[in-house]
Amino acid sequence: MTRRFRLAVPMLAFVAAPLVVGCSSAYYSTMETFGVHKRDILVDRVEKGREEQEAAKEQFQTTLEAFQELTTFDGGDLEKLYKKLNKEYERAQSRADDVTERIDSIQEVSDDLFSEWENEIGEMANADLKGKSEQMMKDTLGRYEQLIGKMRGAEAKMEPVLAEFRDHVTFLKHNLNAQAISSLRDTSIAIEGEVSSLVQEMQASIEEADAFISAMST
Repeated sequence: MTRRFRLAVPMLAFVAAPLVVGCSSAYYSTMETFGVHKRDILVDRVEKGREEQEAAKEQFQTTLEAFQELTTFDGGDLEKLYKKLNKEYERAQSRADDVTERIDSIQEVSDDLFSEWENEIGEMANADLKGKSEQMMKDTLGRYEQLIGKMRGAEAKMEPVLAEFRDHVTFLKHNLNAQAISSLRDTSIAIEGEVSSLVQEMQASIEEADAFISAMST
C-alpha cells in the first residue's frame, strides 16, 4: 500500500462504509480526489482479506481445540463444555462469513480495475506504450487470478468443516451424556484431518496474498 493511501484512508472514513460490495462510480471518484485509485483500493482490500483469513484460520484451530477438549471429557460439567464448543463454532461461522465478504469485495474492485484498464488501453495511440501497458495488465491479471483462485479454494474448504462442527454441536445438544461423548470420539480423527487440510489451504492463500501485495507495491 502506498504512503499516500495510508494517509488518505482516515480522511475518508466519513464518505465510505468499512466494507461495501457494489461500489458505485461516485465512490471511486471520491476516492480519486484524494489520490486513491482502484489499484490502491485493491491492494488495501487484499490486505484486509489476508487479515480475515488469518483470523479465521486461528478460530478454526481454536474450535478444534474445544472439540478435542470435549472428546477427552472424563466427568464434570458437560453442559458447560457444550456451551463452550457451541460458542467457538459460532465464532468460526462468523469468521468464515467475514472471509467471504472480504473476498467478494476484492473481486468487486478487481473487476472494475481491469475493465477500466482495458478501456484506457484501447484509447492509447502510441503503439509502444500501448503494448507495454497491455503486458503490464496481463501480468497483473495473471497474479490476481492466481490469488483469487487460492482465496476461493480456501473459502470452499471452510463450509465442509463448519458442517462437521455444526452436526457435532447439534448432536451433543440432543444427547448431553457420556454415551454421546463416546460417539464423538470416533469421529475426532477425521475432523482433525479436515481442519489440518483447511489450515494448510488458508496458509497458502495468505502467502499468495502477501506475494500479490508485494508485487503490486513495487
